[in-house]
Amino acid sequence: MSHVFPRLIHAKLPTAVGGDGMYIIDSNGKRYIDACGGAAVSCLGHSDPDIRQAIKEQVDKLAYAHTGFFTSEPAEELGDLLIKGAPAGIEWVYLLSGGSEAVEAALKMARQYYLEIGEPDRCRFIARRQSYHGNTLGALAVGGNALRREPFQPLLVETSHISPCYAYRGMEDGESEEEYGLRMADELETEILRLGPSTVAAFIAETVGGATAGVLPPVRGYFKRIREICDRYGVLLILDEVMCGMGRTGTLHACEQDGVAPDLMTVAKGLGAGLQPIGATMVTGKVYDAMQSGSGFFQHGHTYMGHPTACAAALAVQRAIQSRDLLENVRHQGEAFADALHRSLGQHPHVGDIRGRGLFRGVELVADRDTKEPFDPALNLHAHVKRQGMARGLMCYPGNGTADGVRGDHVLLAPPFIVEDAHIDEIVDKFAQTVDAALGAIRG
Repeated sequence: MSHVFPRLIHAKLPTAVGGDGMYIIDSNGKRYIDACGGAAVSCLGHSDPDIRQAIKEQVDKLAYAHTGFFTSEPAEELGDLLIKGAPAGIEWVYLLSGGSEAVEAALKMARQYYLEIGEPDRCRFIARRQSYHGNTLGALAVGGNALRREPFQPLLVETSHISPCYAYRGMEDGESEEEYGLRMADELETEILRLGPSTVAAFIAETVGGATAGVLPPVRGYFKRIREICDRYGVLLILDEVMCGMGRTGTLHACEQDGVAPDLMTVAKGLGAGLQPIGATMVTGKVYDAMQSGSGFFQHGHTYMGHPTACAAALAVQRAIQSRDLLENVRHQGEAFADALHRSLGQHPHVGDIRGRGLFRGVELVADRDTKEPFDPALNLHAHVKRQGMARGLMCYPGNGTADGVRGDHVLLAPPFIVEDAHIDEIVDKFAQTVDAALGAIRG
């Protein structure tokens, strides 16, 4: 009997014992092709020898040193590397242990920034429905995942939520993508004015929406208008790239493709590729300088922040992505992956939308393709998809509540950056079988 408190209490999960590139191997020797990177984490696949060696070498030198007493060589080198490739204005990196921690830090930084510059009334945050920013209470409060928020609602800080940029369901007949994007962005200005501009600290959004609504790429012009509105009212822009960043969409940072730079940005999953727990909050000089010239410290911290072993792993991961030219592979195979999904499932009667960027793709499943009507939530289609995928040796990342927080099913696909043509074929073939088997299961 296990004494491990599991993530899924009633699930009987296989035991992972090994990794081999694109595959995870269980204790029975079964191989599962990782079509989702776990949760868009394992960008280098599993058991990369170069990263394993970097971790071993760092442990042999120094495994841990508390950042209240020391900095470390891998932390400093990782900071330099990240800033070298950062969006314009980003000058500092706050190193943490994961995405939720990075979002919590960003929210606190935004609040403290306004205290430092003498605007203490700015304490309100605006976010988007159908978003996800993490599971700690601050991150959950700004997140827009209704199912995850509901049990803890009494504990959450009040946050305003505007519409997501969700073209498949939100764009009106006769409306261009650009017109739709501006209409959605203008909701931010409306909400700032409703709350009172002097009370709003920041707007937080995933550059490309992640697991809550199944990969929502913004339409052209959306984030440029968002940036203009934030600047107009002195509101900080926080971009959450925990899932979509660090190369997942084909550029190091997803916001590069939208022509904007945030005031704060969070990264995590692809930063360390799952070989060690690590995340980071990346900060503009403006925000940092306010604290440096004001109180002189950031009122925050975690025991394992800036962990030398984790930093050494992330440094090796990022160097490998650069030296192996893996962003080019993300772009090339991302297009090939999208084409293969469209060929296989583009006309499927229960596939409503196939969307995404790079190796970050979402497939939305619907009961009626013409009306976009979701399946009855009681059918738990998303759970059947996961079960049928695992039976076929396919790891994919299904979710529910896609359309409105309650109804809707999608599958997120985010294979490692090392994916090759044969892997694409295997993933799409097994995924098509999985979808049909799941639909068959709910029909009885």
